[in-house]
Amino acid sequence: LCPRLCPPPGASKWDVREKVWDYLEASGLADFPRPVHRRIPNFKGSRQACCSIKELDVFDRAREIKVDPDKPLEGVRLAALQARKTLLVPTPRLRTGLFNRIVPPSGATKEILRICATSQGIKEYSVPVGLDGKARVDLVVVGSVAVSEKGWRIGKGEGYADMEYAMMVSMGAVQADTPVITIVHDCQVVDIAEELLDDHDLTVDYILTPTRTIKTNCKRPKPQGIIWHKVSYEMLEKIPILKSLRYREKQAGKEVALQDEHSDLTNANTPAVLNEKAKAENTRPQTAMGSAQIGQHYVESDSLSPRLEGSGMITTVYVGNIPPSVRVSELKCALREFRATPLRLNWQGAQHRAFLDYKDKATAESAVSSLKGLSLGGNTLRVKLAKNQRNKG
Repeated sequence: LCPRLCPPPGASKWDVREKVWDYLEASGLADFPRPVHRRIPNFKGSRQACCSIKELDVFDRAREIKVDPDKPLEGVRLAALQARKTLLVPTPRLRTGLFNRIVPPSGATKEILRICATSQGIKEYSVPVGLDGKARVDLVVVGSVAVSEKGWRIGKGEGYADMEYAMMVSMGAVQADTPVITIVHDCQVVDIAEELLDDHDLTVDYILTPTRTIKTNCKRPKPQGIIWHKVSYEMLEKIPILKSLRYREKQAGKEVALQDEHSDLTNANTPAVLNEKAKAENTRPQTAMGSAQIGQHYVESDSLSPRLEGSGMITTVYVGNIPPSVRVSELKCALREFRATPLRLNWQGAQHRAFLDYKDKATAESAVSSLKGLSLGGNTLRVKLAKNQRNKG
């Protein structure tokens, strides 16, 4: 432990972070990108610390490894690629999904593999993995600002590593015994008071530094899924894939009330009752809706459509990549859930697509934004404004 960095009693997580960042900069240990404040800090000796992962049995046995995109973990990403393991890297701030799978070109040279391990390579040589991408992660590698020998970890404060892990639990990508490793400088190993830890905080099983490999034997349970009452609407809007996960868990009857609405919940909102409500909503007659089955196509419109069709304002949204197993009722249910109900729905299931008509461009763009990242039946749907914005009379 670094005595100068051990936080005083009553120190907050932010106090610990500031102390570590300040020390790394002041002592000349900080490495590009600088300054290290508000980042998972890169440090001199990070490559050496990363290389020691090759000596661990858990690395040797792992076939699929999830490694965060932080600079100090570049050496681990390279080691995974060199060992021909499947490398998954979370998308930055989870904006476009959960993972990218790094796929080096066939016959990649050592130099190409080195590029694949960098942030630029992640952009150039990766394919997205959706919510139902059947990932089976054998090893998780995360960055840290500070960590204790007991395995208690403090990140940079945005909560993405914790959220990524919780999402992996929810999608069945990790198990309770999947090992978690962090790579830090020796000075980042400090005492952390247990009262600073929350239920959603991820703990680690191994700490690799330039001089040591520490097995923590941590007994504190890791997060067992997303703790929805700690998720805000703002976070839900920032992370599209989180919306899909919440929708899926709500369909399964789980409690998914968010932080913003949790204080208003009453006993009536138990998971069982919520499920009954959802069923009731799904079966409630749509009095203003008319529908017609036309061959392979299904068109649904409400009474507003005819009046608006002549106005020249209707904007159409294209929804593609719909799996054959998905029914129109499932899409309608999702549209209601994401507050993106169109004036008219043109279902073309045989072509794996649908077209949604909205009253104007602003409403259509809002729907595209809301539905971004939505996964149905194992596929992440492609949602965008339709190429041809003509009225359908």
